Amino acid sequence: MVKLALLGAGRIGNIHGRNVLLNPEAELVALYDPYQPNADQLSKVLGCEQMTPQQMFADPTIDGVLVCSATDTHADLIEQAVAAGKHVFCEKPIDLSLPRVQEVVAKIKASKIISMLAFNRRFDANFAALQQRIAAGEIGEVEMVSVISKDPSPPPVEYIKVSGGLFRDMTIHDFDMARFLLGEEVVDVSAQASCLVDAAISDAGDVDTALVMMRTASGKLAQISNSRRASFGYDQRFEVHGSKGMLTATNVNEHTLTSYTEAGVTRAKPLHFFLERYEQAYRSELAGFISALNGADLVLPSMDDGYQALRLAEAAILSVQQGRSVAVSEIGLADVQPNRE
Repeated sequence: MVKLALLGAGRIGNIHGRNVLLNPEAELVALYDPYQPNADQLSKVLGCEQMTPQQMFADPTIDGVLVCSATDTHADLIEQAVAAGKHVFCEKPIDLSLPRVQEVVAKIKASKIISMLAFNRRFDANFAALQQRIAAGEIGEVEMVSVISKDPSPPPVEYIKVSGGLFRDMTIHDFDMARFLLGEEVVDVSAQASCLVDAAISDAGDVDTALVMMRTASGKLAQISNSRRASFGYDQRFEVHGSKGMLTATNVNEHTLTSYTEAGVTRAKPLHFFLERYEQAYRSELAGFISALNGADLVLPSMDDGYQALRLAEAAILSVQQGRSVAVSEIGLADVQPNRE
């Protein structure tokens, strides 16, 4: 039985903490949140005690920690966990600073701990099946990957101001999925971005609408379409074109009922909120981490994957700022390959 501790009792901490309770291979023994009402409420629900991070790291019975705290605490907490020999599951991002992420990744590589960055979309059943069938050669060699990712509405401007911007906060998932499906590292990035949804987002120094084009060394192409607004719901779609055919993964709708009348054919809208859309994916990703701690030989999204996705985000930002295609070699170091089953 793996014993885990939770750092952060906010929205995402609630999700992961409750998912530990659903997993028979793990036990949540402690949690911490600097906001005491959150810590009190969740510790009562989960039936665990409260500890400081220092107490967690010093406790020899705790095998691993779930870092679900504020973004600006992630890097320090990961390093403390590594120094204490604790396995680490961390919500994205590791940090908003690429050099800081490099430091953290280097320390993880030099350790023997198991670590995982929470790119939950890899664990969505539809998207996982898509990658597996690509890897099995069903559509031959991948030639083009198209990612459509639109939120139903933008987050509060207060959040946007501290999020790192659309490319680091939202598109980061799509950069990771593009790497996951391409099976090759991207070498060139070209991006265009606008503010079409809310002028307050522009005033905060960010964008809300973007298109990204990417190319690998062998010539494979990928494109990402992002918007902070989709009036019909949470829009998450993939199309992968290969030398022998094409695979697509479409939206998950509110229900499967379809109406056929003289007025037309109608069906339900896509699920509206990301917590609903990826509810099972959150459970599956944490189950993967727990299984790895119990000895299973699994390929998990690594801190390296987080680093590479952030490099692509930085390249996209530079492309928008300078109005040119950016070689990824200009951004940090290209020293890892994508993790694929």
